[in-house]
Amino acid sequence: MAQLDLREKLAILVDAAKYDASCASSGTAKRNSRDGKGIGSTEGMGICHAYAPDGRCISLLKILLTNSCVFDCHYCINRKSSNVRRARFTPEEVVDLTLNFYRRNYIEGLFLSSGIIRSPDYTMEQLVQVARSLREEHQFRGYIHLKTIPDADPELIHQAGLLADRISINVELPTVAGLTRLAPEKSAPRIETAMQDVRTAIDDKTDAKKRYKSAPKFAPAGQSTQMIVGADAATDGDIIARAAGLYGRFNLRRVYYSAFSPIPDASAVLPLQRPPLMREHRLYQSDWLMRFYDYQPGEVADAADPATGMLPLDIDPKLAWALKFRDRFPVDVNRAPRESLLRVPGLGVKAVDAILATRRWRRLRLEDVARLTVSIVKMRPFLIAEDWRPATLADRADLRPIVAPKREQLELFAA
Repeated sequence: MAQLDLREKLAILVDAAKYDASCASSGTAKRNSRDGKGIGSTEGMGICHAYAPDGRCISLLKILLTNSCVFDCHYCINRKSSNVRRARFTPEEVVDLTLNFYRRNYIEGLFLSSGIIRSPDYTMEQLVQVARSLREEHQFRGYIHLKTIPDADPELIHQAGLLADRISINVELPTVAGLTRLAPEKSAPRIETAMQDVRTAIDDKTDAKKRYKSAPKFAPAGQSTQMIVGADAATDGDIIARAAGLYGRFNLRRVYYSAFSPIPDASAVLPLQRPPLMREHRLYQSDWLMRFYDYQPGEVADAADPATGMLPLDIDPKLAWALKFRDRFPVDVNRAPRESLLRVPGLGVKAVDAILATRRWRRLRLEDVARLTVSIVKMRPFLIAEDWRPATLADRADLRPIVAPKREQLELFAA
């Protein structure tokens, strides 16, 4: 590996980390340095979320320790056989970069991942060394997210959990068949065993914290994972089922979806084109329905096309489900329970809570509901209000063109 200066390493390893979407920084314990001890914060202005045009969080210094790797996963640009420029930080360099960027108010925390160098254990030791130096030597109280390596010694992953706010282990692909075909050196059982060990440690430390105030915290922001969308033949229905299983078995905070991006010198087994980014967006929406709208995985999967297993790209999954199950509507906003109101397209959780609070005092009209949403148009066929009944709309067979978002022609030279 050629000798590179710090700026060149940073350029290479920041770019190499862009394919990892799981860098959100929510849900951790509150810490700050207002007492003059240490540096950094995870509350108030401690974590400032900034988002790129594709929706990814860029508030953290997101880098790889190295983009060298002994594995040869077909979909990874940093695979062993890839012809990319390699670089590697020392743990001390990562620590210095994090502290210097933080003091300049460029970042509010660290997201650190790595290719596998020498062995999983050696690489995991390097990641833990960075977190330990920040926490113990520099009293860094900002946010740290470590991407851990499932093949590493469980004790090393345990040490990572004691130092980091969140740890994550990527399942990589939605199906075992896809992982076996595209990443033969990785093992789905080993990945899931590591995730179960993390969940057990989180549960044990949470229970201990309730009884003993001095008990150490373990990954207070929980664990997350990421899967690549579009690199294999998995349908949206497969991905939804897989995500639901991961949430249930490992109590994950988030499952992240990353649309596959074609890479230079790609393997012949990979698709030639990336899936539409809208597919990634629809999967996030379906994930939201399961987590916050009380939809069961099977119900979300029902929104997909039964022939292809894919969610529609032109409308959101909630609207697709409502159009498929017209017999559940219209819903009376003045009488319906919360779970029924959450099924109305266009009504979010806050809007439903506002409806429930308001109708205790008076009956709601259509204009009252309109104030709680961006557009009332797609909601009208699905609800009843004091002054509104969708007499003709509710029975129309061609309802989709009416409620689907209108396509707009963008201006090339618009300001």
